[in-house]
Amino acid sequence: MNLYLKYRPTTFEDLVGNEETVEALQTMLKKNKLPHTFLFHGESGCGKTTIARILAKELQCSESDYSEINASDFRGIDSVREIIQNAKYLPLQGTVKVYVIDECHKLTNDAQNAMLKILEDTPSHVYFILCTTDPQKLLKTVKSRAVQFRMSPLDDRDMMRLLRNILQQENETVAREVIDQIVIDSLGHPRTALNILEKVIHAEPENRLNIAKKQAEETNEAIELCRCLLSTSSWKKCSSILKGLKNQEAESIRRVVLGYAQSVLLNGENDKAALILECFIEPLYDVGFPGLVFQCYSICKTDV
Repeated sequence: MNLYLKYRPTTFEDLVGNEETVEALQTMLKKNKLPHTFLFHGESGCGKTTIARILAKELQCSESDYSEINASDFRGIDSVREIIQNAKYLPLQGTVKVYVIDECHKLTNDAQNAMLKILEDTPSHVYFILCTTDPQKLLKTVKSRAVQFRMSPLDDRDMMRLLRNILQQENETVAREVIDQIVIDSLGHPRTALNILEKVIHAEPENRLNIAKKQAEETNEAIELCRCLLSTSSWKKCSSILKGLKNQEAESIRRVVLGYAQSVLLNGENDKAALILECFIEPLYDVGFPGLVFQCYSICKTDV
């Protein structure tokens, strides 16, 4: 089992970062004043699904009454109608049913409108937990029915604390400069940090810093890709950069490109940066590197 799965938080106490969100949820639970629809939004890898699972556990939802649906795979109105039909029935074991809908912004407009009916009149035993990287694509009427929480990347202090806690539990010692490099490379995403840490732990001590720095080099290559997309729109040049990135995780590249394009756009009007944000806003877990190549090609061939 990799480190990310091994140390994925299972309680609120296990979570690092996003203290305001955790405190708000704990207060709701303590006072027993809970909405029936929650909406967690933020970048991929920041813990939206993790906190949804913890919340379901705190609601004392049994495994048989817990459903986790990815709207990337089940996005049509028929899927929502099935959820609505099943929600009418009482729980099999516990007192509540919980439906976690991940990537909920990928539901079609018809599906979201159908969802409104049950969000407006939710059975007392049912809770919906919606997770999304792109809340702007949700209908305003859907968002208005939910209590919203933003999940943010970890700051450097929290990331350092997370890494040190895991190293202590693994009984491993890693040099401070290596840990510092992992903090920089992770961009605040625990999943990325733990994937790098796992590579570092399995390496010889004298090679560990080089492995961490390699991740930094890969980040620089992803930034170079974004600069290419912003400036030349030359597919020949961009494809050359992509060939050097083909052994990297597409989702990690996407996040770096997205972050760089966002910084460019925040510093002034830039139609190309806006186009990159539009093309790279969706995670690439399902389509992988081919999806990354396609988006880059689309940007190069679009006049703005």
